[in-house]
Amino acid sequence: MTDRVINFSAGPSKLPRKVLQTAQKEMLNYNNTGISVMELSHRSADFTKIINTAERNVRELLNIPDNYKVIFKQGGGTGQFSAVPLNLMNLRPECKADYIITGSWSAKAAIEAEKYGKVNRVVPKLESYSTIPDSSQWTLSPDASYVYYCANETIHGVEFENIPDTNGIPLVCDMSSNILSRSIDVSKFGVIFAGAQKNMGCAGVTLVIIREDLLGKAKPECPVTMDYKIQVGNNSLYNTAPTYNIYILGLVLQWVKDEGGVEKMEENSKLKSQAVYEAIQKSNGFYHATVDPHCRSRMNVPFRIGGPDGDEALEKKFLEEASKRGMIQLKGHRSVGGIRASLYNALSLEEANLLVSFMQEFYIQHKTVTSC
Repeated sequence: MTDRVINFSAGPSKLPRKVLQTAQKEMLNYNNTGISVMELSHRSADFTKIINTAERNVRELLNIPDNYKVIFKQGGGTGQFSAVPLNLMNLRPECKADYIITGSWSAKAAIEAEKYGKVNRVVPKLESYSTIPDSSQWTLSPDASYVYYCANETIHGVEFENIPDTNGIPLVCDMSSNILSRSIDVSKFGVIFAGAQKNMGCAGVTLVIIREDLLGKAKPECPVTMDYKIQVGNNSLYNTAPTYNIYILGLVLQWVKDEGGVEKMEENSKLKSQAVYEAIQKSNGFYHATVDPHCRSRMNVPFRIGGPDGDEALEKKFLEEASKRGMIQLKGHRSVGGIRASLYNALSLEEANLLVSFMQEFYIQHKTVTSC
């Protein structure tokens, strides 16, 4: 085994090896400046080129229309839980927003939004976050300022296959854990945001894409660092930007381009997730998927071992043996337990198949535990 292991972490997640090698090479002397990117002024010509190139590449990869603005912000996705209502809740006099809650992150976003306006919970309250109710069961508000959802819930492994229809009301989406993994029609959204630390880079920077007609509506109490219009007007540089994080994000974007773009990432994500789900399906109940088939995530695959509720001793043994093989961060989130394999873009098909092979071997060795 090399000094590098296979990192299945849900975030901060694995980065492409080529990106890390480039960052290593340029750590002490970026572009013959004699200093590190971490030491560059955010207003220098060198950093201006870094941030402009990152914006150009993300626009190209996601085919972002010209009437959308791109911002690089601090505060993570959680910071956007506040920024979204602070900027958009005033779009209509009712100061109301619809939230489609299908997991922990959309639930937390709704709680934060309630500080700034009324929140309508669109879907029926779920006993567990293991499905997305059919849209016929949704209750959308005709007077909502916006409709919010999380495209992929990293904790519970629930992912939307299609973009919700909001009848013309601006749609806001948290794409933190599946951005750049499939082609999307940006024109169907009012705002898209994504923390970089899963599919785009390292923790510390968040991408925000906003339709320009939604700018300038922020609440008076909106902090200047969260005001989309001010950030757009200053090219994300109203205050000192997370320079090194944007640099890493830019390297990842270039890597995605070099590897074949979003289309190739989408192809790979299907192959990786299908391989893991097939291993679960063919285990005769030894492995148990915790999410309904129609909304199982391609990015985060949670499962139990030994039955629907899991055998903790068996799951502990699985994690120990996986670690010996150089496979780490497979433990499920502390709130749900079990196992979780995160299959972000930087994780190769070969690495995913190594996990599948281990799962098959572990099943053969321990299947008698559940045979009765």
